[in-house]
Amino acid sequence: MRYLFEEYAFDTERRELHRGTDAVSITPQVFDLLAYLIRNRERVVSKDDLIKAIWNGRSVSDAALTTRLNAARGAIGDSGEEQRFIKTLPRKGFRFVGQVREAREVASPNPGDAAESVPAVPDWPSIAVLPFANMSGDPEQEYFADGMVEEITTALSRFKWLFVIARNSSFTFKGKAVDIKEVGRRLGVRYVLQGAVRKASGKVRITGQLIEVATGAHIWAEKFERDMTDIFALQDEVTLAVVSAIQPKLFQAEIALAKRRRPEDLTAYDLYLRALQRAFRSTREGLAEALRLVQRALKLDPGFAAAAGLAAACHAENVVRSYAVDPQFERKEAVRLTRVALKLDDDDPDTLATAALISALLVGDCETEIEMSDRAVALNPNSYRAWNCRGWVYKIAGQPEEAIRSFERAVRMSPLDPQQYTVLTGMGFALIELRRFDEAIRAGKKAQRHNPSYPGPYRCLASAFAHLGRDAEAREAAAGMLELDPTFTISAWIARSQLSINAKLMIEGFRKAGLPE
Repeated sequence: MRYLFEEYAFDTERRELHRGTDAVSITPQVFDLLAYLIRNRERVVSKDDLIKAIWNGRSVSDAALTTRLNAARGAIGDSGEEQRFIKTLPRKGFRFVGQVREAREVASPNPGDAAESVPAVPDWPSIAVLPFANMSGDPEQEYFADGMVEEITTALSRFKWLFVIARNSSFTFKGKAVDIKEVGRRLGVRYVLQGAVRKASGKVRITGQLIEVATGAHIWAEKFERDMTDIFALQDEVTLAVVSAIQPKLFQAEIALAKRRRPEDLTAYDLYLRALQRAFRSTREGLAEALRLVQRALKLDPGFAAAAGLAAACHAENVVRSYAVDPQFERKEAVRLTRVALKLDDDDPDTLATAALISALLVGDCETEIEMSDRAVALNPNSYRAWNCRGWVYKIAGQPEEAIRSFERAVRMSPLDPQQYTVLTGMGFALIELRRFDEAIRAGKKAQRHNPSYPGPYRCLASAFAHLGRDAEAREAAAGMLELDPTFTISAWIARSQLSINAKLMIEGFRKAGLPE
């Protein structure tokens, strides 16, 4: 088996490690250690596991183990400080956290030739960002175009659900007329991002297109025109625009692909995508079906951190929405699965963000929750979900100004996101606590248009209208909310989650709107 990660190829049958075309010298014991970590990358490997596997259970000092680990890190360009590939979890063990593809050998048409290595396409989405064409005829623009590709590649690689081909591999196609299907075959990816840069009259025009390799279909295409002033600020701005545009498009394409697959062919990732789609609308039936699907995904892949996080989120939603038949059980399950997700991958920004929000809703440890949500956006500043969750965490913690800043960033990241109604609702709640009632109404109405079956915007509108003395509109919003949530009472809403913490004006508005106590 050949394992590919970034520019490295690790061949367990030939016992070879290559960086690009260069062979990397590695001792047999260090090779075995690296092989064991890669094969068991879905879990944390303990010190005892390594000793049993590599040293056949013989007594080994901590210093000897540390020396071999350092040698393994050095062979793949890692370090104890950086831990890009091999992560140390204090008092728990070690885990290989790099994105790995498994490659298969394809026989050459000429029996005498060496076999051609063709990477297998991973079960989860994979993308290559090809070098952008320089259409300006100006050699200096070559640096800008190459820098643009590097920035976009780095930004995309922060999404752990997305396998991104390293720049070195993508740039082997620089200056060549490419066939997208051939690129996809040689790099083992489902999607390719192409682009071009043209400079004229103090402006720069950048075009980009996202293509599905199997069909050649254009999933997304856009052009950006900007003033050529600060070149680095321009790179950052276009990177944000490209990444925030194609990220939801990739998800939609993956969901469509999962829906086309036969039930017997579904992978854990396919089941996760289907569950995610069911959970989007936050209905009782949708959440029940999402839980059923994500539980199947976890049976297929118990090390799937995102699936554990989604299961936790579904249980938490059931508690917060009063859908739970046994609220105490679902509350405990939400917290338990959150801990499972964090144990599996506490460096995944979306997992961290989800965990922070669930804890904020059901536990109420503000300091820890703020720390987790801050770390999530630091790990991936281009994640819509991380900024959305951070907004809710800060809202619940009683910092509405910071909450609004996070929600605004989320809207900027993904202006057409299917879950934008949750961002707008959170923004409305935060605006009420700042007595900006007119703005809260605008946010609530927009959220309502996005998802009329979601009760949050009705609560926002009932409270904001009541504070402004617009009693008829407040009662109308309250009636709409009770139609969606007939069992709603103010006391039950306060009891079922931490949403009511630091929501004095919200609750006061409920009472003015005539909602049942």
